[in-house]
Amino acid sequence: MIAHVVNPGSGGVKLACATIEPSLNPALPGQLQVSLIRAELPLSEPPTPGGVSGPALDELAARLLELTREWPRPDVAVGRGGEIGRVPAGTYRLTPELAERALNCGRQDLPANLGGPLALRLAGAWGVPGFIVDPQSVDELLPQAQVTGVAGLRRTAQFHALNARAVARRAAYETGKKFADARVVVAHLGATTSVTAFDQGRAIDTTGSGAGGGPLGARQSGPLSAGTVLRLRAEHGDDALLRLLTLGSGFQALTGSADLRELEAREMDDPAVQAATAAFVHQVCKAVGEQCGALPGRPDAVALTGGITRWDSLVDRIERRLAWIAPVIVVPGELELEALAEGAGRVLYGLEGLREWSPSGVTVQPPTPQAAQPAGAR
Repeated sequence: MIAHVVNPGSGGVKLACATIEPSLNPALPGQLQVSLIRAELPLSEPPTPGGVSGPALDELAARLLELTREWPRPDVAVGRGGEIGRVPAGTYRLTPELAERALNCGRQDLPANLGGPLALRLAGAWGVPGFIVDPQSVDELLPQAQVTGVAGLRRTAQFHALNARAVARRAAYETGKKFADARVVVAHLGATTSVTAFDQGRAIDTTGSGAGGGPLGARQSGPLSAGTVLRLRAEHGDDALLRLLTLGSGFQALTGSADLRELEAREMDDPAVQAATAAFVHQVCKAVGEQCGALPGRPDAVALTGGITRWDSLVDRIERRLAWIAPVIVVPGELELEALAEGAGRVLYGLEGLREWSPSGVTVQPPTPQAAQPAGAR
């Protein structure tokens, strides 16, 4: 199976031509293997729904088609899912209504909200189905994880759903378990962070990400008390405070830089970097312990992922602190393109049902093996 994959981000649009095949490893039944040809369309401004709509969106899709015109014909076009309302994880059929929901439901500054609309245009150009996978607004928290001590106020999930689920799935297989049978805690560590507990394929609790979310990151503040947030709000105002907590905090604020390679080079001789890394390691390990407590039993694995996991000495310190809990599996960077392709593949190979979105709710179609005929057979 061939999938053309679209992942809009802050620097432009990442693309991939993915070849998806069942794993040849008999120990991994139901696992898929994905190989990618990658490309990227850099943009001077982040592609966001607030800045791209109507004809401009058609023009952007045309540029993507031109960039990928030499690629093999796809069986499916799959895009990054944005904020489409609180929904279960899974692979969703793209429709004009769902694409419109992504453009108008979520934040207008979020590039991921363009993934579905762009994939729908590519799918239309090729005459194939369009999907999104594990959209950013996935919310499967346990009822007790949603409760706060304020009457009428409930927690919602906000975490790195696409990459965290893909990494949890990989960690489960590496420990000899199916994702649906495993307990895994995933720490996504990058510019923003989140730590999430997965039980039998479901993200049952999370620290969340962004302002007030997981541990400090390259630019994220980490947890703050309510009193501190109120004081900062009085000083900065709402918009400036949100930018501060999600873009101007963490390593950026503590060391003057969010460039991880630079910080790694400075660590040996710079007390500010040493203090920041000590705090980071402490907060990550504490957050992982918290999410282990959300599980009904000991985790089968703890997985570390995100850009910061390329910093070997930091990862070593975290591994030493957490190894007594469960095996620690490191997946440097992110698996977003692979996760999108695998989600499409699980539907096309009949391993998972396709979800159908409508304003009234979400339904799941029964799995259908070989739901799409290979492109070469058409």
